[in-house]
Amino acid sequence: MKLFPAIDVKDGKVVRLVQGDFDKVTVYSEDPAEIAKKFKEAGADHLHMVDLDGAKDGKLVNFETIKKIANETDMFIQVGGGIRDEERIRLYLEAGVDRVILGSAAVEQPEFLEKMVKLYGEKIAVGVDVKDGKVAIHGWKTITDKDDKEFIEYLISIGVKTIIYTDITKDGAMEGTNIGAYKKLRDYDINVIAAGGIMYEREITELQDLVDGAIIGKALYTGDMDLARCIELAGRKAPAGIH
Repeated sequence: MKLFPAIDVKDGKVVRLVQGDFDKVTVYSEDPAEIAKKFKEAGADHLHMVDLDGAKDGKLVNFETIKKIANETDMFIQVGGGIRDEERIRLYLEAGVDRVILGSAAVEQPEFLEKMVKLYGEKIAVGVDVKDGKVAIHGWKTITDKDDKEFIEYLISIGVKTIIYTDITKDGAMEGTNIGAYKKLRDYDINVIAAGGIMYEREITELQDLVDGAIIGKALYTGDMDLARCIELAGRKAPAGIH
């Protein structure tokens, strides 16, 4: 299972939000590149980045920061946050980002999504943010009437290869992740990356046989989880009986 430590960037700083709430911001570092370097030194070869300013305002405030990290590390980097047009996709990919994540645009602009998937293939992932089985958009402020499972089936039908699935009630809450949700997704013919609330070592073990990757955020910054230890666990073969 691939492990993605997370760097959320706002105003050039590394921050974490609670359930996407911009009024609940904690700054953990003034230097995202330094954090990426520390993750690399701990053994990470994948990185999940979110441009929170892009997600909120649609502006490329943190582009140079993300570009710097892409240029200075050889990690596989996926980026999300306010990506709503082809120009931004192209800019990120040209900057050295390996995969871009479409969120609200994937829900609201299906024709755009389908075109981007045809053009860029596996370099396009879709963020499926969910509350009570319904897809959320616009920084999780709007809960649509779109069923998450039906949406995933649609994504599979148009050729999307990877989704980042987040139970938004768990994100940043330090309560653990929604293992049950990933059990239900196991049989879908799509790569699933688990996100939202992972904070226990046993969850890494439980997720191994359920998903292709997992994102760890706040628990790394609070010290509740050790990245090197998590990478070690993620690299082990899942024990028999874990489903």
